[in-house]
Amino acid sequence: MEVAIVGTGYVGLTTGVGLAYLGHKVVCLDLDEEKISLLNKGKPIFYEPFLEELIALAKRNLTFSSNFAASIPNKDVVFITVGTPSLSDGNPDLGHLREAAKTIGKNLGEGFTTIVNKSTVPIGSGNWVESLIKDAFESRNGSKPNGRFSIASNPEFLREGSALNDTLYPDRVVIGSDSPKSLETLYTLYKPILEQTFAAPAFLPRPEGLGAVPIITTHLASAELIKYAANAFLALKISYINEIAHLAEKVGCDITQVSKGIGLDSRIGTKFLRAGIGWGGSCFGKDTAALVSTGQEYSIKMPIVEACREVNFRSRERVVEKLLFELKILKGRTIGLLGLAFKPHTDDLRDAPSLDIARRLIERGVKVKAHDPIVIEKAKRDFPDLEIGYCNDPVEVVRDSDALVLVTEWPEYLNLPWEEMISSMTNPLIIDGRNFLLRERLEKIGFKYIGFGK
Repeated sequence: MEVAIVGTGYVGLTTGVGLAYLGHKVVCLDLDEEKISLLNKGKPIFYEPFLEELIALAKRNLTFSSNFAASIPNKDVVFITVGTPSLSDGNPDLGHLREAAKTIGKNLGEGFTTIVNKSTVPIGSGNWVESLIKDAFESRNGSKPNGRFSIASNPEFLREGSALNDTLYPDRVVIGSDSPKSLETLYTLYKPILEQTFAAPAFLPRPEGLGAVPIITTHLASAELIKYAANAFLALKISYINEIAHLAEKVGCDITQVSKGIGLDSRIGTKFLRAGIGWGGSCFGKDTAALVSTGQEYSIKMPIVEACREVNFRSRERVVEKLLFELKILKGRTIGLLGLAFKPHTDDLRDAPSLDIARRLIERGVKVKAHDPIVIEKAKRDFPDLEIGYCNDPVEVVRDSDALVLVTEWPEYLNLPWEEMISSMTNPLIIDGRNFLLRERLEKIGFKYIGFGK
């Protein structure tokens, strides 16, 4: 099928590359000429495991362009994957979505096009986008676009660091539309994924036992709510186990045992029950805020979602509290942070707990040093006013530090030469914000180990 993707951010690029690998003809569109130039050279504009390799495999079906007028007409499917960041009141900023819809409307071709909202958007946005496209078409052509397009919602459920795996081997595909023709088009588009008939890339093998992928077809608004409800529930699981972890510390329990004990209940499940400093990234914070704002629009309180957010941001403050309890005075101390990205295997710093923790420590007179295997240069560029001493080697972070905080569970931190590094610390204290490091090993060589919920 002929596909256009408007936006080459995280969702747009991974979706476009995945569809091109499956054999569809895909053009990814962006106004940023520098991005387009890099992508046409096969160079991803963000870090995601295996993305560059999959671009290389899909290149015969994949192009990148800033020419919307030449790329949108007569496509079977046009995806909108632009950003919808949060405004100060919690509502999403729909400015990019508005401009994308107008651009699509001005450039519709003669045939029928299914226009898909893949950006995470407020409930009812499909109707709004439809009206914007109609108005733009009529303004450009002087006539109504009768029968030329319909709107669908196809929310993404991508995990950063595993986005290509989630694209090719999803838990489910959700499609919302009131148009049978669009539902049929999108079923055809996703058929290789739904039936798992494509040859798996060597570096992204098909999960053992994966058969047909379920597809959910529903009304437009229901698909939009599915996305928000799913992310809010996952965020809630993390905040819940962190609240229980706080209690576990007070009563002398081990939260890892508690998590296992409740997670093996098939009604609950083991995923998203790891206690620590909580969630970050671009999705959970933005989507829970939008859900609360949507409720307010309809005079509905969302106390569970609000509490989920409160518990999560409180978890970051607990790092400072633990350091205060152990060190008594923070002014003049040196604290090292291991990890900056909000999760491993990504270079995303949006709402990263590391940055929030660093700010809180700096406000208290702490000298902060940090290491991350991927995002140091990006952190320097994006947060020039944040007074962090960036280190290219984790050994430098450890040297002369009064404490270390494990913020991001990068696998390489497990195998650091801890036995050699301990002597370079002013005070051998580790706050493990992810309950990730090997406590027995660290304590055996002389570290004081402080976890969460332990």
